Amino acid sequence: MERWKELQPHLRKMLGEDEYATWIDPLKAVASDDRSLTLTSDNSIVTDWVRDHLLRDIETVARGHFGSSYRVEIAASVGAAKRSTVAAAAPFATHPIHPGFTFDRFVVGPSNQFATAAAEAVADRPGEAYNPLYIYGGSGLGKTHLLHAIAHRVDERYKRRKNKLKVVYMTTEQFVNELINCIRRKQMELFRQTFRGVDILLLDDIQFIAGKEQTQQEFFHTFNTLQSTGRQVVFTSDARPADIPGLEERLRSRFLQGLIADIQPPDLETRCAILREKARAIGWELPEDVVLFIARRVQKNVRELEGYLNRTIAYAQLKNTKISVDVVRMALFELLPDQRQTSPGDIIRFVAQHYGIRVADLKGRSNRRSIALPRQVAMYLIRDILELSFPEIGKIFAKHHSTAMYAVDIIQTMRQSNPDFDATLTAFRDHFG
Repeated sequence: MERWKELQPHLRKMLGEDEYATWIDPLKAVASDDRSLTLTSDNSIVTDWVRDHLLRDIETVARGHFGSSYRVEIAASVGAAKRSTVAAAAPFATHPIHPGFTFDRFVVGPSNQFATAAAEAVADRPGEAYNPLYIYGGSGLGKTHLLHAIAHRVDERYKRRKNKLKVVYMTTEQFVNELINCIRRKQMELFRQTFRGVDILLLDDIQFIAGKEQTQQEFFHTFNTLQSTGRQVVFTSDARPADIPGLEERLRSRFLQGLIADIQPPDLETRCAILREKARAIGWELPEDVVLFIARRVQKNVRELEGYLNRTIAYAQLKNTKISVDVVRMALFELLPDQRQTSPGDIIRFVAQHYGIRVADLKGRSNRRSIALPRQVAMYLIRDILELSFPEIGKIFAKHHSTAMYAVDIIQTMRQSNPDFDATLTAFRDHFG
C-alpha cells in the first residue's frame, strides 16, 4: 500500500530505529483509500501496543500528508489471533520487551525515586530483595517502563550464564485471556506448567483481575507456587491493594506482604528532564524554552508528555522547520484549542483583590505585614500553580530569588500549622483549576 510506504520513513525518524523496528516494522497495511488507512500485524501483542501507545502519533503523521480528517485504524488479523493461541500453548510465551524501556532511559526524580530503587533491587537480586514488588500510580507515569527495565537488566546480567532466568512480561488482561483460552481448550495443566515454571513474572495492571473469581483463584495458586520457591513476582496497578474493589482478601494480603511503592506525577524539573531524554533518544535537541513550554502544559502524565513531543517533532518534520515555541503552539493547537494559560499577572490581581490592596503595593517595596503576607501568598501560588523558578518569581516582584524562596517556605509552614489558612490557600489554588 503506497500510502503506508510514504509514511514509514517519517515514523522511523520520529521514533528512532529501535522503537521503529519493534513496533512499526511488523505492521502491514490491509486497507487504504483517500480517507483512511487500516494497519495490522501477525502479532497481537504488537497490535495492542501500537493501538494503545502509538496510534495517535501515526495518525498525526498521516494527517500531515493526507489531510486533517485522515483516519488510521489498527485491526487484529486472523493470523494474529492464531499466533497468540500458539504462543499461549508454548512454554514461556514471549512478549515483546520495548527496546527503549531500560533503567538508563528512565528519568528519576522525587516522584519515582523509591519505586525505581526497588525495581533495580529486584532486577539485581530477583527473589531476594522484595517479593512481591507492587508498584502503583496513575496512568502514564512509567510503571510499564519499570517492568520492561527489570526484564532488560535481568537479561543483561544472566545472558552469559548457562541457565538463563526465564522471564515473562505481560498485561494482566493477556494473562486472563490466556487462562480463558486454556480453559476452553482443556489445557489447564499446560497453563500451570507455563506460568508456574517461570523465574520472574512481571504483570502489568493487576487491578484487571478484580471481580474475576476463577481467574483470582488460579492466580492465587500460581503466585503461591512462585513465591514459595523463591521466584520473583512484580505487579503494577493504578491503585493500592486496599483500594481495588472486587479483589479477594487473600490476594490483597499477599500483595501487602511485599513492598508497596508508589509513583507520583513528576515535578517540573523531572518533566523537563524526561522531555530532553526522550528527544535525545530519537536524535533531537530541544531549545530550553520549548522544553519549559511543553512541560508546563502536561503536569500529570508522562505518556501524554511524550505524545506532545512526538506530535511537535512530526509537525516540524512535515513543515521542514526548526522547533520553536511558536511551532509547538501550532503543533498542539488541536490538543489545547481552548486552554487559557494562567499568567503571573492573573494570580497577582486575584490576591490583591482578595486582600483589598493594589497590585502596585504587592510589587512595591513596603514590608508592612498587611502587604508582605499577601505578597508571599502570591509568590507561593505562582510557584505552586505555574512552577516558575525562584529567579523568575523574584524578577516579577523586583526581588532577589532568596525572597521568593523564603516566601514559599513561610507559606508552607503556615499551611501546616493553621488549618483555616490552609483551607484558604486550597480555595485559591482551586480557583485557578
